Amino acid sequence: MRNLQIKEQKVKELTEKFQKAQAAILTSYIGITVEEDTELRKKMREAGVEYKVVKNTLTLRAAKEAGYSEIEKYLVGPVAIAFSYDDPTAPARVLANFAENHKVIELKAGIVQGQIFDTQQVKELAKIPPREVLIAKILGSFKAPLSNLVYVLNAIKEKKEANA
Repeated sequence: MRNLQIKEQKVKELTEKFQKAQAAILTSYIGITVEEDTELRKKMREAGVEYKVVKNTLTLRAAKEAGYSEIEKYLVGPVAIAFSYDDPTAPARVLANFAENHKVIELKAGIVQGQIFDTQQVKELAKIPPREVLIAKILGSFKAPLSNLVYVLNAIKEKKEANA
């Protein structure tokens, strides 16, 4: 009876994580060493991502309760889940970067802002730069036209002063 209560509590917690997360990326980790796992977990923490290994049966129950029963086909073999509550691209990006040097990591699927992503979509998501980089690019694109406008206005002012 105690074991059943523990499992029910884990499912409840996992359901809440699925509901709160901006992104939940499923990954296979067969063949990863302890050192590699420690390195991956460190990178996940630095990116603000929660990384968990949970039994597939519990994951499926929680996903169904959260309304994501379609992920059942991706829950084959050992699967870890990376949750991000702020940046929907962070877990995919960290896992994809890590997988470049550690071929045992395989991106399986994900739930991103309520939508199921397949492997290819998760890989595309991983290519999106972090939020801070995107904001900097947007601000940079605003700055260039404004700088040109200031330059033109200053040239007009100087021309009028020279004529006066």
